[in-house]
Amino acid sequence: MARSVQDILQLIEQNDIKMIDFKMVDINGQFRHVTIPAQHFSEDTMRDGIGFDASNYGYAVVEKSDMVFIPDPDTAVIDPFCSVPTLSMTGNAMIIGHPENKPLAQYPRNIVLAAEQYLRDSGVADTMLILPEFEFYLFDQVGWDVQPNCIAASVDANQSYWNSASEGRGVIVPKQKGYHVAKPFDTSFECRSEMCMLMEEAGIPIKYHHPEVAASGQFEIEPRLGQMSKMADATMMIKYIIHNTAIKHGKSATFMPKPIYGEAGSGMHVHMLLLKDGEPVFSDDNGYSHLSRTAHYFMGGLLKHISSLCAITNPSTNSFKRLVPGFEAPVTVGYATSNRSAVIRIPAYAKTPSLRRFELRNPDATCNPYFCYAALLMAGLDGVKNQIDPHEHGWGPFDMNLYHLPEEEKAKLQGLPTSLEAALDALEADHDYLTAGGVFPEELLSNFIKAKRAECRQMAAIPHPAEFDRYYNL
Repeated sequence: MARSVQDILQLIEQNDIKMIDFKMVDINGQFRHVTIPAQHFSEDTMRDGIGFDASNYGYAVVEKSDMVFIPDPDTAVIDPFCSVPTLSMTGNAMIIGHPENKPLAQYPRNIVLAAEQYLRDSGVADTMLILPEFEFYLFDQVGWDVQPNCIAASVDANQSYWNSASEGRGVIVPKQKGYHVAKPFDTSFECRSEMCMLMEEAGIPIKYHHPEVAASGQFEIEPRLGQMSKMADATMMIKYIIHNTAIKHGKSATFMPKPIYGEAGSGMHVHMLLLKDGEPVFSDDNGYSHLSRTAHYFMGGLLKHISSLCAITNPSTNSFKRLVPGFEAPVTVGYATSNRSAVIRIPAYAKTPSLRRFELRNPDATCNPYFCYAALLMAGLDGVKNQIDPHEHGWGPFDMNLYHLPEEEKAKLQGLPTSLEAALDALEADHDYLTAGGVFPEELLSNFIKAKRAECRQMAAIPHPAEFDRYYNL
């Protein structure tokens, strides 16, 4: 049930709220915020909004950058990390001066809402459900330095194998043997349980949490399936809770895809399915892995556009240190049942018609979730619209161990881009599916590509410690 201004005022009174915190999202998918005293919150706040400079968020040119943020009362939640009682809300950015508060087309939350409307208008379905899996590291110590005379980074996790010779470290997890280890090896169990409890209190149902493969503090928290736009909001809140709870427990959380050389990378696999009038669109008892033709066309769209999607789903230079062939990383453009090396994996355990789905395994949580989820929907719908059959294009199904293929067969497989620059090249050449229906504005994509290219140039210019190891004495 939608909340009204009176509902928010009642929340403020019942919980002795002192501050109202408005959380906005920048182009990189990070929270920014503005806070007002609770006694000044009123219907005028909801109608007139809070002014902000969108150019500082990466969206608009300076001449057109003054916008207002209109809070969404349905997102109101008490912030558990504030000592002063604080009610937090997110919402949408609107253009100043328009009598009907015209949405700022570049704002991430508006884009995901536009993508959902595009889905309904298509007639294919009316709802997209997604389930992102959040892999992350928890470190006991972390530090880095990028100076002209010092380029260094160090991390430590008390239970890691590299501390086996240290005194007072307690239990040790062997390298790459962290998957589902129990106490006493699972030293951050209480921290993660608290994270999940806070997520539940924030209205985000959680499926489970557990240790992941890497012995050096890698974990996963998985929510339950949710409507795409609500899950985009939930993704922001999940990351916020993980970061802040880690700090509370004296740890540091990171969603960086490859923070440790030689250990498993962290992804954000995205499960997805469509509903129409509450009925599953992707289910067919007679289809491959019980998936319908629509589901296959949707996969075909994702696979056709996967290179350009990578610029949005994997938007950091570090992302491509995870997406390396020869490991469990999903780098093969194709689909299969229960095959973790293919970009699209169909989980065999999803047997009931209402849960039949597939997951895209290449995304990671450095993405802006609003852009990521909307882009996945737009690519899939393009596949349905154009009836792109993944099997006819040679994208599978790959129901074999791809690691054990002969080299000549491996050479025939299509892979993901190997760098952010290559992914940006693909996005520049292939983005009409994103701008369909005006969902992704051309200006946003242009600004995004320009900013990311500058980021790539900056990162490429910095010497790397490994280069000293390889080249210093030549």
